[in-house]
Amino acid sequence: MVNKKKKVSKAASSPFTKKELASVRAKLVKKKAQILEDFIKIEGDTLNKSYKDASGDLSGYAFHMADMATDLYDREFSLGLAEEERERLFALDDALKRVDEGIYGLCDSCGVKISKQRLKVMPQAKNCIKCQEEEEKSTG
Repeated sequence: MVNKKKKVSKAASSPFTKKELASVRAKLVKKKAQILEDFIKIEGDTLNKSYKDASGDLSGYAFHMADMATDLYDREFSLGLAEEERERLFALDDALKRVDEGIYGLCDSCGVKISKQRLKVMPQAKNCIKCQEEEEKSTG
């Protein structure tokens, strides 16, 4: 199936007023800062500790293989969370770019206005609900 994606033209304008866009931008920046802080903490806690440090074991005895497997699982889980946070950061950066270009709130696929309710819940949304459902069907 060929993806017939119609990019929003820069001539199209956001359904938001300049004041609303400034408010949205401030919220996106704040959300981005929170996620970045969480990302750095997760990644730092995961990557900067040895297995022994992470477990809190101060003894000189060797780890049991089951303990090592649990620690490895915990690390992989934490890195998975960090990856999700990284993807959210990219989505927020993209939303900020759309705000700066004046096309925030317009569907990236079809160009129609994305409902303000959707953007309130998911400010990084770049597609209207219809196009998002179609995208998820084609990739899922």
